[in-house]
Amino acid sequence: MGDKIGNCRSAIESLSRLEATRLLATSPFYKTAPVDYLDQDWFINAVAKLGTELSPFRLLELLQEIQRRAGRVKDPIPSGPRIIDLDIIFYDDAVIETTELAVPHPQMHKRAFVLQPICDIDPQLVHPAIHRRMQDLLRELDDPSQGIERIQ
Repeated sequence: MGDKIGNCRSAIESLSRLEATRLLATSPFYKTAPVDYLDQDWFINAVAKLGTELSPFRLLELLQEIQRRAGRVKDPIPSGPRIIDLDIIFYDDAVIETTELAVPHPQMHKRAFVLQPICDIDPQLVHPAIHRRMQDLLRELDDPSQGIERIQ
C-alpha cells in the first residue's frame, strides 16, 4: 500500500542497518499479481540476501520491528494489501518448523514472485527441504495467473 517502491527501498535500507548483519545482494523489483486474495492491486516484490550472525528468531523479531516502524498493523485480510511484508525465505540450509517461524517459507516454491527474484541472485540455490534448484522450481511453475513484470 502507499508508495510501494519507496516502502521496499526503505525496508532494504533498514535491512542493511541491522545489527550483526550485512546486505550481500538484492534482486530487481518486480510488479506481481496477487495470489490467494485476488481482489487487490498488484504488489512490488524483491529479495535481499543477508549475511548475519543473528539467530533466525532474532532476525524475525527485527524484521517484524521494521514492519511496525513502516506502519504495518495486523492484516485484516490474510494475503491482503499491506505496507510491507518481510519474510525469511531461507536461513542457510536450516529447516525450522515452529509456531513462530517456518523456514524455508512453506509456499515459496510455488510463488513466482519469490522464485524469480531469488533466481536473479542465485539460480543454483537448492531448497534444503525438497532438494531442488531455484531455477528448476521456477521453470516448472505452471501457473499463468502469477503475473510478474520486472520494473527495476
